[in-house]
Amino acid sequence: MTDSPDNSAQMASAAFRLPAMDQEFLLGDSMRGVRFLLEYAKAEERLRAWGVRSTVVVFGSARARPAGVPTTFGPNGARWYEEARRFGMIASQRGGALTSDHGQRDNVIATGGGPGIMEAANRGAAEAGAPSVGFNITLPHEQEPNAYSTPDLTFRFHYFAMRKMHLAMRANGLVVFPGGFGTFDELFEILTLRQTGKAPAIPIVLADRAYWTSVINFDALVDAGMVKRDDLDLFGFADDAEDIWAALVERGLPLPHRKG
Repeated sequence: MTDSPDNSAQMASAAFRLPAMDQEFLLGDSMRGVRFLLEYAKAEERLRAWGVRSTVVVFGSARARPAGVPTTFGPNGARWYEEARRFGMIASQRGGALTSDHGQRDNVIATGGGPGIMEAANRGAAEAGAPSVGFNITLPHEQEPNAYSTPDLTFRFHYFAMRKMHLAMRANGLVVFPGGFGTFDELFEILTLRQTGKAPAIPIVLADRAYWTSVINFDALVDAGMVKRDDLDLFGFADDAEDIWAALVERGLPLPHRKG
């Protein structure tokens, strides 16, 4: 009886690995589309399991801090943080995140998952006893997830495009607090989708009129013919948490039907 030929080289070959177990293959260029699909499917599966039918998305600076925490952000950071926190609580209490409609929750707070304004909104939801979503992104220096988004709804994305898609696809409303390039990016992404009819009509509220009208001259865009005057009706302004909620409702935020 002769020994079988040695096939250890074949067994150890990368080609022989099951594709789903081959990280080098999965992280290669040819699998970029598959990785994109995985980022969609993983978050979608968990959101459905939690019955998250719709969200209220909150954007804003990652640099704002609560009162008493050292920061170089500026004098208004603590005020914006507190209003975002209050708004997260108000929206969760009144919007349907606390109650289940045949297993479905509405107007669940969703943020970019990081610190600052995002933390504040997730914190307010947690203090109301409601779930909230954190759509984190892998970045060189930022970010880690904040401690207030629901752990099972705390996601991490590599692709900005898929993160933006998840932020937009369940949104019943959008609230944008003061922020920098990332906040501008998210705001104008949604405004462009609305302006071009690629997304359904949702109420959009910019928190702190003084900030937004000082950093963006919206009227100049109209005067230069870059947008129509009617395009400025896509969003409104409010200056505190109660006014933000009222503005969302006035502009058509869908609310759950209440009995009695």
